[in-house]
Amino acid sequence: MNRNDNFLNPILYPVGIQSFEKLRSEGYLYVDKTPQIYRLIRMKIPYFLSRPRRFGKSLLLSTLEAYFLGKKDLFRGLAIEQWEQDWKTYPVLHLSLNAEKYETVEDLQKILEDQLMVWEKEYDSQPTIDSYSVRFKNVIQKAYEKTGLRVVVLVDEYDKPLLRALHNEELQTRFRNLLTAFYTVLKDADPYLHFVFITGVTKFAQMGIFSNLNHLKDISFLPEFADLCGLTRQEIEENFSTGIHTLATNHKMTYEELLNEMTCMYDGYRFSPHNNIGMYNPFSVLNALRDGLFEHYWFASGTPTYLVEMLKKTDFDIRDLEGVEVDGSSLMNDHADVNNPIPMIYQSGYLTIKEYDEEFRAYTLGFPNEEVKYGFLSFAAPYYESVPPESTSFHIGRFVKELRAGKIEAFLTRLRAFFADFPYELNDKTERHYQVVFYLVFKLMGQFTQTEIRSARGRADAVVWTPDYIYVFEFKLNGTAQEALRQIDEKGYLIPYTADTRQLVKVGVNFDHEERNVGEWMIG
Repeated sequence: MNRNDNFLNPILYPVGIQSFEKLRSEGYLYVDKTPQIYRLIRMKIPYFLSRPRRFGKSLLLSTLEAYFLGKKDLFRGLAIEQWEQDWKTYPVLHLSLNAEKYETVEDLQKILEDQLMVWEKEYDSQPTIDSYSVRFKNVIQKAYEKTGLRVVVLVDEYDKPLLRALHNEELQTRFRNLLTAFYTVLKDADPYLHFVFITGVTKFAQMGIFSNLNHLKDISFLPEFADLCGLTRQEIEENFSTGIHTLATNHKMTYEELLNEMTCMYDGYRFSPHNNIGMYNPFSVLNALRDGLFEHYWFASGTPTYLVEMLKKTDFDIRDLEGVEVDGSSLMNDHADVNNPIPMIYQSGYLTIKEYDEEFRAYTLGFPNEEVKYGFLSFAAPYYESVPPESTSFHIGRFVKELRAGKIEAFLTRLRAFFADFPYELNDKTERHYQVVFYLVFKLMGQFTQTEIRSARGRADAVVWTPDYIYVFEFKLNGTAQEALRQIDEKGYLIPYTADTRQLVKVGVNFDHEERNVGEWMIG
């Protein structure tokens, strides 16, 4: 195939495609998830699944809808075609709450009203002035009576209204009351139901919505369904090898180097403590293959404003996000704790499981990959520093260039800009604040150069490696730059790097109380 053929017949990557029928009928590439789906179907129990946004939940429900509507032709060539012999056409009630902004309770009411009217017309259920829950139950019963088959109910993004109203307690309460009554119907209508599947970003955002639906089977942490949404490395190589080779050629990388870069950027999600298979973010992988670029696609598609605000409100030290240990119950229960932001950050996809202690049932969490880590830290930085959000990335780039060029004086002068409006009173809280700013600066430089922030006693505060230099930094509060420099020598911070051929540079920095900024520094 020549270049012109590639131009006229591009590979169709299903970026943002949520319709299984469109995907299959219009020639988009599809990773066959029907083996996992068939296992779900055969178990015939009501399910709940939480996954981060843009991880394929909507496409999963669309696939289930196509299956239960008996659209056999759409599954031609897929694994499920070999196993399924009886393609029945079930009545399917598919509710998606993903579209609206939900700024008022009327927004939610309109979604429910419009959907109920469609169902009522289709299944000859007479509209009434009764509540939405009564009308929903009537629709389910009428659909069963009209078709002679039990009903399939699919609910996509059940928690979207609640997440939108996270910081509006009154509105969230109204959303919760409305949705609780609506969803509770699913238990009373069980004799008329064949299959129920509910998805959302969080488990606990329901905050009581599913308290009566104790028959829902939560498969969010089950190892056999860890790969139900997202992509494994094997799936990427089997389905997108042509795109990988093209991307590798464009970036002047080998096939393996390209996959390693993709792994660093987009892999690392682990959805079960008992399954070590890393899941790649499908939205970012597909975008990278389509565009031929490595960008922060998933992160850019939705900003974590409410999560960073939770970190600030609860005074959580952002430096503890990497390697934070939590009790298993905090990730699995269905009650949100506004004073503990970690479970919400985890379930929103910004943290993932890194380790699991079987004995104590404790999870160690961390950023899943470089896209999420650097995207989150870049977004959070303006909440802690005085530099405008749009110029943070500019300064980080300049920091790296200055250190690569050996311009340490310029680097330290620029660092002062990040403390221009430091709190007037210097106390324990503000001391940690300035330490966080240092942490963010050096962490964000890590996406361009090798950087290490102190993680244990006996190490310098920060070490930065460039092609020609190794910088060892020590910062002092209530001290002097000379004391910082002397500590580098006395503690032997340079010893691990003495065999390296690069120039070693010692940097001692003091934080000035009166100026509330970077004060004197010494370079050795």
